[in-house]
Amino acid sequence: MSQPRNRWLVKVVLVLVVIAFVGVSMVPIIAAFNDTQQSSPNSASGRGNSSSSDLKSKLEDAARGYEQVLQREPENQTALRGLLETRLQLLSLGVGNIQAVIEPLEKLTKLNPEQTKYGVLLAQAKQQIGDKEGAAEAYRSVLETKPGDINALQGMVALLLNQKRPEAAIGLLQDTLAKSAQANKIEPGSVDTVAVQVMLGNVHATQKRYPQALSVYDQAINNAPNDFRPVLAKAMVVKEQGKTDEAKPLFDKAASLAPAQYKDEINKRSSETVTPTPAATPTLTP
Repeated sequence: MSQPRNRWLVKVVLVLVVIAFVGVSMVPIIAAFNDTQQSSPNSASGRGNSSSSDLKSKLEDAARGYEQVLQREPENQTALRGLLETRLQLLSLGVGNIQAVIEPLEKLTKLNPEQTKYGVLLAQAKQQIGDKEGAAEAYRSVLETKPGDINALQGMVALLLNQKRPEAAIGLLQDTLAKSAQANKIEPGSVDTVAVQVMLGNVHATQKRYPQALSVYDQAINNAPNDFRPVLAKAMVVKEQGKTDEAKPLFDKAASLAPAQYKDEINKRSSETVTPTPAATPTLTP
């Protein structure tokens, strides 16, 4: 697994940890397209004094151009990606609707089954328009191909929690862990077991099952003593129970183990008051 991918997983799991008490919320997969958008001539970055109206007009012109190409070549992936990215940018400006990204996403998902970001974004889009079964089907399709895909697992768990099905979410994560050793033998690193354990603990925490959550985190800590993620998760749960004095050394340990770019965030969480709120729903907006 590449270093950039590892950093992405760490960022995802860090977010999972710090929102342990608002449910397992989806980090928008739109971030996966950031590099492409930043280098695209349609990108808002680097446009200086260009007005949003000018940008909107240029994006709409670009979208029409991609649509014309796709009329001639329905499976032209360059045009499909361009259309998807352009429509996503238009959405960020409040133009268009989620339905507009579903068609190019469906085609890209079919043409690139190994590119799971398309399947996850498709699931998000379908959930956003209220097609929960379609979203679940898209997540399951990704997980059939890559059972350890952290974004698909995270999204599916969030969907199940949103449907008030915590036991199904727990079962999914437990099944993933049970199969992780075999999966990692076949493809080393394909399942980040610590990330999955943190997710499982977080689901228990959302249900106020603190002993179960702490047990899962302790297992992860024993298996990966140099990984800050389960230590931070445990600190959050202990703090949620009002045991601030017990939580402090855990936060300190998590900060000492974490990469430099996460230390400030961990210290911030250590000093904050955690207030439980309802579980969040995945969204396409960054």
